[in-house]
Amino acid sequence: MRTQRMALSVLALLTLAACGTEPGSGAGSGSDTGSGTVRSDPRLTDVRWSVRSMTVGGKRTTAPAAAHLTIGSDGRATGNLGCNHYTADARVEGGTVTVGPGTTTEMACEKDVQDFENALARALDGTLKADVRSGTLTLTTAGGDTVTLGSEPSAPVPLAGTTWTVTTLLDGETATSVPAGTRDKAPRLTFGKDGTVEGSLGCNSFRGTAKVTDTAITFGPLVSTRMMCGEAEMDVERSMLAVLRGKTTYTLDGHALSLTAQDGKGLGASAPKDEK
Repeated sequence: MRTQRMALSVLALLTLAACGTEPGSGAGSGSDTGSGTVRSDPRLTDVRWSVRSMTVGGKRTTAPAAAHLTIGSDGRATGNLGCNHYTADARVEGGTVTVGPGTTTEMACEKDVQDFENALARALDGTLKADVRSGTLTLTTAGGDTVTLGSEPSAPVPLAGTTWTVTTLLDGETATSVPAGTRDKAPRLTFGKDGTVEGSLGCNSFRGTAKVTDTAITFGPLVSTRMMCGEAEMDVERSMLAVLRGKTTYTLDGHALSLTAQDGKGLGASAPKDEK
C-alpha cells in the first residue's frame, strides 16, 4: 500500500510540473477553469522568438534584425541580442519567466546596436511577466519596460529564392552596421536555384555565379554596373566585393544569413519578417 501511495504522489508531482511549464491564458493565467482542466496559451518554450522591439521608459526602439530568443524546455535561454550571442538559465512557471544572469560573446558592435544589446540584457534578468497571444510574446519587467517578440518558423528561411538584405559588415571580431545613409538602397543578395547570385552592392547592381554546398558558397567573378556614388556607398560596395569573392563559409539561423570569407571579413543579412 505504501509503495502504491508513493507512486501516486510522484505521478501527481510530475503532472503538476508539466502543467506549470507553460503560461495560462488571459487574466486567469494558470488557474482552474472550473471544469477540472487548466487552460494554457500557445507554446512559449522551444519556440524561436524574433525580437521585434523594446520599450524602455516609454520609448520604443526597433530591434536589430539578428535579435532573437529561444526559451528552452531544458531551462536555458539562448539567442542573439542583436550582434552578440546570448545564453542564460531560464524557468517558465505559470505566467512568468524567471531569467538568471546571462553571458554573451564579446564582438564589438556599432554604438546603436550595442546600446540596444545593453538594454535588452538588462531587461532579460529576473522575473518577467509573459503574455503570449496570436504568435506574439510580450515580456514585461517589474519596472514596466517591455520586450515584444514574434514567433518564427522552426525551419530556417531557404537560402535560394530569398532576398537577403545586408545589415552588418564583419571584420574579424568587429561588426559594423550598414551606414544610415545607405539604408534606402541597402545592399542585398538573391541566390538562384540555378547557381546564380544577383543583387545590389549598395550602389551598383551585380550578377554572378555561386556554387552552394552544405557549409560553403564559392563565388565566381561578378559582373556589375559602374556608377559612381557617395563615399559611404562606395565603402560599403568595396566591403561587399571583398566578401563575395572565392570561397566563403555561411550559416543560416532562422531569418539570418552570415557569410565569412577566408580572411575573416564577412557580412550579416536578414530575410523579411512577417509583422503580425
